[in-house]
Amino acid sequence: MMAGAELPKPDKPFSLDDWLHRWPASVYATELHDGVLVFIGRDSFELRDVEAAQRTYPGRRVLLDASGRLEIHPAGEGPPISIYHPTRSLWEALSPTTSPA
Repeated sequence: MMAGAELPKPDKPFSLDDWLHRWPASVYATELHDGVLVFIGRDSFELRDVEAAQRTYPGRRVLLDASGRLEIHPAGEGPPISIYHPTRSLWEALSPTTSPA
């Protein structure tokens, strides 16, 4: 399900709805965990927001987690694992030299 409006065409102005409900303007909070940017929105983010984040952070791996947060992970092999995934212990999340199995 898509929440919020489509982004306007490049030659059109933004509306209040665009600004309140689409990434990056709809970000409620931004966090940094072990080198991973985490964007928490007013609403759950969606695939359109992932596409915008991929264009903004080329070469990095963008993850939309199960709760609708956007995570921007460093480049690497395979899909990123959410920093909130239950298999990641606090120690792993805090240690840059380890990775989840």
